[in-house]
Amino acid sequence: MLEQKLQNIKKQILQKQKIRIMIIGLGSVGNYLLNYLLSSSDEYIEICVCGRDKEKMSLDVNIATISSAIRQQNKTKVSIIGDIDLSSIQQITDAINTFKPNIIVNSSRAYTGLKYGSISWHNLRAYGIWSPLAMRFTKNIMQAYDNANSDAIVINTSYSDATIPWLKSANKSYPDFGSGNINHLIPRIKLAVSSALDIKDWWNIDITFAVSHFHDVVISKEGHSEGIDMLIDIRYNNKKINININDVLAKCNIPMPTNATRNQMNASSNYEIIKAILNATRFEKIIKLHCPGVFGEIGGYPVIINGEKLSAYFCEDYFTIEQMRLKNKESIYLDGIEDIQNGTLIYTDELIQKTKKAFNVELPKYVQLNEIEQVSDFIIKNIILRNIESK
Repeated sequence: MLEQKLQNIKKQILQKQKIRIMIIGLGSVGNYLLNYLLSSSDEYIEICVCGRDKEKMSLDVNIATISSAIRQQNKTKVSIIGDIDLSSIQQITDAINTFKPNIIVNSSRAYTGLKYGSISWHNLRAYGIWSPLAMRFTKNIMQAYDNANSDAIVINTSYSDATIPWLKSANKSYPDFGSGNINHLIPRIKLAVSSALDIKDWWNIDITFAVSHFHDVVISKEGHSEGIDMLIDIRYNNKKINININDVLAKCNIPMPTNATRNQMNASSNYEIIKAILNATRFEKIIKLHCPGVFGEIGGYPVIINGEKLSAYFCEDYFTIEQMRLKNKESIYLDGIEDIQNGTLIYTDELIQKTKKAFNVELPKYVQLNEIEQVSDFIIKNIILRNIESK
């Protein structure tokens, strides 16, 4: 299916038709992504932003387009479809039918203006608790995608390690790529290795890595792997680098802001995937990415977009898919997710106990797809709002 979507994009490129990119949700991630796309000076793309507040989006689009024009970079038309309730599948369907995108980026959030980890990490050391919130609008967008008979490539922004396989396990349509998470670790690791070995052109260090969101957080924040062996291959000039991985991870603890500016990384991940799709298909390149949830698999994986064959597949140059699946299951368990099967997310007993102790809230062991709204509202009311009110 993804191969057919890549072929469709290639066909449009050959016919000199513009590639249409739809950004759903123009919060901080969507705004950063819009600015990055405008700064690419790409006259062969067209952008549509859609979301809840048309007036706010108009202001954001105006400043982004004028700013990029001042830099003499903006060659891209931007349109707006506003006042869309993302709880309404019909309204999302209408937006997709109106713009007919080739690429859709879901950067929406069920609860805006808050980094969920600011509540969970110091209490639970697990992010999987927020999976129902990440799924809330994602499932609506994918249902609308089906209703519109869309053939767009879909990139999901919110906790794709779990949300994409959750949809796949229910035999639903699911996003093709996830952005962020594992992707954020790759440049940290490259910089750490270059520092340790005095490699000046750090960008030419090649990383192949498979791990879930939990290790993105614990490595980025604390510089260690929580005692889990990492499935990672590091090369420079096609030669394998043998280096103490624990020393490398210790150097990955680079302090970052915890406010919305942190979302520059996730927007950059979306941008990387879009540019990889466009460059691979335009110039017949072979490009490696690291994506969470790709092909509906739990966790994060290295993936190849092959513009020569117009195909996409797991990079198994150094690890088998089974090795990567096992490592991701081990990693995501620490994030509070025991398994995902038959449309049901299963929390770990440890997460349930920690949530009870930290927030005096009893999570359900099993969350089915048709319970997303109910469980999301429960988490917002009993964990998010209570913590915000107590500060």
